[in-house]
Amino acid sequence: MPTTAPKKTKGRFGPYGGRYVPETLMAALQELEAAYAEARRDKSFHAEFQHLLHTYAGRPTPLFHAARLTETLGGAKVYLKREDLLHTGAHKINNCIGQALLARRMGKHRIIAETGAGQHGVATATVCALFGLECVVYMGAEDMRRQELNVFRMRLLGAEVRSVDSGSRTLKDAINEAMRDWVTNVRTTHYLLGSVLGAHPYPTMVRDFHRVIGEEARKQILKAEAKLPTAIIACVGGGSNAIGIFHAFLNDPGVALIGVEAGGRGHSLGEHAARFNGDGGGSPGVLQGTYSYVLQDRAGQIAATHSVSAGLDYPAIGPEHAWLHDQGRAEYVSADDREALDALRQLAHLEGIICALESAHAVAECIKRAPRMSASDIVVVNISGRGDKDIGILRENLAL
Repeated sequence: MPTTAPKKTKGRFGPYGGRYVPETLMAALQELEAAYAEARRDKSFHAEFQHLLHTYAGRPTPLFHAARLTETLGGAKVYLKREDLLHTGAHKINNCIGQALLARRMGKHRIIAETGAGQHGVATATVCALFGLECVVYMGAEDMRRQELNVFRMRLLGAEVRSVDSGSRTLKDAINEAMRDWVTNVRTTHYLLGSVLGAHPYPTMVRDFHRVIGEEARKQILKAEAKLPTAIIACVGGGSNAIGIFHAFLNDPGVALIGVEAGGRGHSLGEHAARFNGDGGGSPGVLQGTYSYVLQDRAGQIAATHSVSAGLDYPAIGPEHAWLHDQGRAEYVSADDREALDALRQLAHLEGIICALESAHAVAECIKRAPRMSASDIVVVNISGRGDKDIGILRENLAL
């Protein structure tokens, strides 16, 4: 595990990113990079992508003024970007449509994917059904237990869900198995990676497919308030929903970008999934194809993680987030399990919205921050997914 930044090369965000994979995958990544570069120049590709986002996924998603939450908190005016209203119930469908179009373009008929909370797996299974592609989804056994509803949804959509029993039996281990599959079946298979992680070009490509979130939010808030927001808050696991909404505001220094990691149940290594969390946080290293901040011990061994949310307990973060952190352009904080659960319940009671546990971490930060702001300030919270998938976890953790 390197402790100093490697030399800058193509496909990096500052020192972060890169391509750290077995030689057997280099040709596949180069093929994908070339196909994506060609697709970006192809107006018909963009037209089909936008058409499906609109007619199939349900974009644009609304920007909702959370009036009762605003009144209860005092301080800043709160808006919610409603990605939870998309088909399949989360932002993940944006990237899955884009990558499925690329896979078809490359002549790949088999799709593999990994999933933690299950939403990426559901979105992948959905687009494979739409395009008539074979679909295999790897999921940690512990996540399958926590997300039984999404496992059933994937199978109902025609996907094969393969349980991963190694390691912590969560997202990291599912990615390992997906990569092993890809090495074995690289000629016929496209790996539909679900976040801004992995080897180049995935962090850039996945971000680009999610940029629509921020582009819409920018137009919507200017129409509603005739000014940009004071702050944008989004949860950060790998970081796809966060970078999707952040990207359109990167060149606006007056807009604070706030990513919320999983604070879990304690500050010690292994009790959380907060890569930027002080003494118990991460340090630069390589994991699963990319150089970024990684939760690791002093010997460089990857640490165990914990979060009440199955989608946030990943030990690394997307390389663009690492660069934004180092540059001070984005601020990264954490919300613990109890704060997320309380925030989810408060949002449900005040606005009639049951958000995903991932998104609840962002709501928790809004609940902390908004009361300290003025009435002229505006906060936009990205509600990256809905909470149907988390009902089992909520029943275990909330006394109603």
